[in-house]
Amino acid sequence: MKQGTKKGTSESFAIKIVTKAKLTEEDDKALQDEINILMEIRHPHIIRLYETFEDPKFYYLVTEEMYGGELFDRVVAKSYYNEKEARDATKVLLEALQYCHAQQVAHRDLKPENLLLQSPDDDSQIKIADFGFAKRLGAGGEESLTTQCGTPGYVAPEILEGVPYGTQSYVWSIGVIIFILLGGYPPCIEQDQKKRFNLIRKGNY
Repeated sequence: MKQGTKKGTSESFAIKIVTKAKLTEEDDKALQDEINILMEIRHPHIIRLYETFEDPKFYYLVTEEMYGGELFDRVVAKSYYNEKEARDATKVLLEALQYCHAQQVAHRDLKPENLLLQSPDDDSQIKIADFGFAKRLGAGGEESLTTQCGTPGYVAPEILEGVPYGTQSYVWSIGVIIFILLGGYPPCIEQDQKKRFNLIRKGNY
């Protein structure tokens, strides 16, 4: 990630640089899906993609700058959020999630590392970022997704079961994030991934 300034103005942007040689054909398609989704959606709590450029070696994604870092790092620094802070952050996340789902977009990797803070001085002004796994729902509607993807501690039971799922599954991910905000630790703690998945399937937190 680099910082860039628009010529002729003092506007500053973040520039994500992607090396083409490192992308598989599947990776390249996922990146194009991410670009297409981000260019179409507009919400105050979703990272804004302004433009994209490419040359023979790289893709360049020009996004707004976020100065507060990841929500994950903020939680680590604070240990946990108090109830008011958690409430304010959750309201922002649910509004952004509602917008995504109304646009038939599933983010598919909601976690504190993919939630960016606008300011180092504000704990609740959050934007959803990293739409690398995002997908538009197909003709099957709300239960048209089948790919098992996401970060293990945040995936819903139905995704682990391998059954078709929809946007509702990511309300589970928000629940995990709220739990972490309030407690400072994840709801299903287990080093062994198979055992962790069993806890998630049972809803045993």
